[in-house]
Amino acid sequence: MDIRVGLKNGIILMELIGKVDVDSANFIETVGQCLRDGYTDILCNFEEVESVDYMGISVIIIAYKEVVNNNGRMRFCCIPSHLKNVFSVSGLDRTIEMYPSLDLAENSFREDRIIEKIKKMQLRRRFKRLPLDIKAELEYAGGKAHVDILNLSAVGAYVYGVDKLKLGDAVVLKIKLPPKQEDLELEAKVVWLPDKQIQKNIFPGMGVEFCNFSCSGQEKLISFIERNLSCISSEEQS
Repeated sequence: MDIRVGLKNGIILMELIGKVDVDSANFIETVGQCLRDGYTDILCNFEEVESVDYMGISVIIIAYKEVVNNNGRMRFCCIPSHLKNVFSVSGLDRTIEMYPSLDLAENSFREDRIIEKIKKMQLRRRFKRLPLDIKAELEYAGGKAHVDILNLSAVGAYVYGVDKLKLGDAVVLKIKLPPKQEDLELEAKVVWLPDKQIQKNIFPGMGVEFCNFSCSGQEKLISFIERNLSCISSEEQS
């Protein structure tokens, strides 16, 4: 088996050519070298693979385990129809993520990185909110309202200026993030309402939790919060 190796956006792209069999130890060696070089995201393109036999399956499993043991990710793409049954019978298609195209496979790595970044940020700053005061448009079942966002985090926001909603209601926030006025549309649900008698200074308003993020929306929100929290920290230290 021949292997062509490339690098794209931090992902190792391996184009496998020929037969994956007992003589395919070079696959294990190539994967191992990539891991030693610090590359843990590996995408294998099977488009030009002629066959995979029983020993070839063992070779793939050994390489895959080495990736997993190094906290990496291995994925396959462009599986020819004559190999799909082999992977199904061996159970590989239930162990290794497989994608019909190169683009979809590459995107899966990028999406995972975004999710990981959000999870890290949530753990680090889940309860730390960015204080601000920006205008937004709120859409809900039965109407729209112009509101103020008084604080913002990676997981939610406090929205001031509307008292027509109840816990669990779905809403959409449309925001223009300063300074470039980037459009951001966030789906959310109401998770907290202030007590009108006790918390008069923040009534009418509500706490919302974000859901169904798009990848582009996640990136914009994370960048905005990180940038502004860093500015606040610098001002506090000066």
